[in-house]
Amino acid sequence: MKKKKREYQSSELVKSFAKIYGFEGKLVAFEIKDFLEEYLDESLFREIKTVNIENKCIIIKIDSPLLKHDFQMRKSFYLRKFQAKFGEEKFNDLLIL
Repeated sequence: MKKKKREYQSSELVKSFAKIYGFEGKLVAFEIKDFLEEYLDESLFREIKTVNIENKCIIIKIDSPLLKHDFQMRKSFYLRKFQAKFGEEKFNDLLIL
């Protein structure tokens, strides 16, 4: 079945809307949080409070001191994983708070 000229997938509409109104970073932050939900155990994921992107830097706020320390120790591992999944040009640093 061929798409009509004005038929779009809902994800395409959301991405174009985000681009127009300048909240592409927040959309990618949601995708990173979804990725972490799949990657981490449920109890660990609940310790992650927020994920944001500012100036090509991923900022993850974590409540648990143990999980925070683990993320800090494996910072380059997680950064490479995010770059591989979402594109190297989008991020150049990871900050764990």
